[in-house]
Amino acid sequence: MASILVVDDEMGIRELLNEILTDEGHTVYAAESAIQARTIREQMRPDLVLLDIWMPDVDGITLLKEWSKTGQLTMPVVMMSGHATIDTAVEATRIGALNFLEKPIALQKLLKTVNKALESSPKFVEPVEEKVAQPAPTSNPSPKTNSSEQVLPAPEGEYISGIAKTYFDLPLREARDLFEKAYFEHQMIIMGGSMTKISEYTGLERTHLYRKLKALGIDTSRNKGEQ
Repeated sequence: MASILVVDDEMGIRELLNEILTDEGHTVYAAESAIQARTIREQMRPDLVLLDIWMPDVDGITLLKEWSKTGQLTMPVVMMSGHATIDTAVEATRIGALNFLEKPIALQKLLKTVNKALESSPKFVEPVEEKVAQPAPTSNPSPKTNSSEQVLPAPEGEYISGIAKTYFDLPLREARDLFEKAYFEHQMIIMGGSMTKISEYTGLERTHLYRKLKALGIDTSRNKGEQ
C-alpha cells in the first residue's frame, strides 16, 4: 500500500490517523512539528502527506511553501485544520496542496480524500511515457516542429485545453495548473456543468471547488443558479 506522512502537533490526531490508516494497510510516519517533517522528507518521499496548517514555530503553509521552493513538493499534500478560512485553503491550493480536510475529520471523508490523493501520487500513476502518441508518418514534415511538442491522446480521441500537449519542460506549478484547468474543464463537460456532481466526484467541497475554478480562470457563471 502507501506510505503516508502525518504532520500534526496534536498527539490525539496523530494517533487517530495512524490507527485508521494502518488498518487500511498503509504505512504511517508521524511528525509533531515542521522540523520533524523536514527530517523525514529528507530521508524519503512519502506517497502522501497529511499536513496540519496551525502548528507552533513553523505552520503548515510555510512548510508547504518551503517544499515547493526547494523542489521537494513531489508528492500530493492534503492540508488539515479546524480553524482555517476559505482564503487559507485557496492559498494552500495555489502553493500546491491537493485538497483540504476540515477538523474534526469524518472517517469516510478521510478515506475518500486519501484514496483520491493517492491516485495522483507518482507511485500509483501510470508512467506518462507509455501514453505519448507516436507522430504519424508524413511526406512533408514541418521544419519548425519541435520534438518537445509531441501530443498526448485525450479521452475518446479529443484534445482538451492544454492537456493536448506535453509540457515536461514547464515548472511543476505551471504544469499542474495547466493540467488542473484541463481536468476541471473536462469534468464540466462530462458532468453537464453540474457543480454538485463535480464536487462529489472530485471530493472537493462546493465552496472550495468554486474558488479553485475561479483561480484557474474557468467560467462558472452559467452554474450560479444550480441548487
